[in-house]
Amino acid sequence: MRALAAETSKLASLPAVWIATAAGVLVPGVVAAITASSTLRAIDRGAAAIDSGYQELAFGVVGAIILGVVAVSSEYVTESADSGGGRQITTSLTVVSSRLRFLLAKLSAIAISSAMLAITATVTTMGVVRVVLGEHAPALGADDVPRLAGVACYWVYSALLASGITVLTRHGAVPLAVLIANTSVVSVTYLLTKITPLANYLPDMAGVRMFIRKLADSTAEISPLTGGLVMTAWVTVLLVIAAISFTRRDA
Repeated sequence: MRALAAETSKLASLPAVWIATAAGVLVPGVVAAITASSTLRAIDRGAAAIDSGYQELAFGVVGAIILGVVAVSSEYVTESADSGGGRQITTSLTVVSSRLRFLLAKLSAIAISSAMLAITATVTTMGVVRVVLGEHAPALGADDVPRLAGVACYWVYSALLASGITVLTRHGAVPLAVLIANTSVVSVTYLLTKITPLANYLPDMAGVRMFIRKLADSTAEISPLTGGLVMTAWVTVLLVIAAISFTRRDA
């Protein structure tokens, strides 16, 4: 528990984590506000707003990705000469002698923080949708409970995937650029689904099925449960590989 508390405290002290929090809350909220007017026009033409808010939350996951990357990459940043020129990872492994226990505490702190971020972003985004759409906003019912849980799972899994990749690379620039670009600029995984249906089972493409019901131009039908299980498998395998690598190589 002390290791978890220490990792949570370290996360809170990182400026980039607060940037991630702002991005995670503001990005889906702003996008929802911008797209709500066009959604309202579509509703007037008889279209359904089944995924209003949920699609924006898929973009907002960049906040969780940033959190997952910087939480790990900050351990490998070399401090200034005035501070001794060392790295945080050296101090961390001195305080927590077990590498596996340290990594588990780090990943647990990331999972808890990204879950809280997902909940905050979901409440904010859905609130924006309801305000803009007014009486046309889809009523939240029992069917939305698993969808909202799917959003939280998707954000937590995305943060853990980002952190696992960063454990392997020990540098944040590459995973941060690639993952954010794939999520918000040009989705390589989405383009791959046009080449082979198997690409629908990549972690991000499968994971969004947990809460998005109508995926544009989908080349495969994947149930929310299957999507969740597929993403769980990807996260589990990657974290196992990351843990083996972390415990066996030099810090």
